[in-house]
Amino acid sequence: MTVYETEVPGVGRKFELDLEGGERAVVVVHHDGKRELFVRPSPDADSERLLTLSGRQARRLGAILEGAYFQPVDLDSVDVPLGEAIIEWVTVGEDSPLVGRTLGEANVRGETGVSILAVQRDEETHANPDSAFELRVGDILVALGTREEHGPLATLVGGESGDREPTER
Repeated sequence: MTVYETEVPGVGRKFELDLEGGERAVVVVHHDGKRELFVRPSPDADSERLLTLSGRQARRLGAILEGAYFQPVDLDSVDVPLGEAIIEWVTVGEDSPLVGRTLGEANVRGETGVSILAVQRDEETHANPDSAFELRVGDILVALGTREEHGPLATLVGGESGDREPTER
């Protein structure tokens, strides 16, 4: 990955990193310690400011990005006791056909092969819910299955999958 560094007279230094798809991350480090983070979607587009951080905040974010708080692992090289299965969290959106249906009616395992280990609803976690458990908007399904089984789960749940794709945890 190439990092481009430029002096910005009277301001500080600018660093640019090439990202996938032609995007570029731009970080401006001011002489007073303030940092600004921008993204430039394409070479001919203007940069869009994402956030401004103090020096302390920037160092904390940098430590998180570096892996000081959590170091993810390469799942392709990890041998876990679940074999090929992974656990993902999927949010039941308001457009989901599962809203108002019980787990038994939804037949999640029969339709997808995924097992629902728990349902998180607000501050409560309903572990090992039975077939009479009725699903509501905002419920988070904690599901166990292979990567291939989680695709049909996302389709079955429909609506929203949190604020992103189903998340491995």
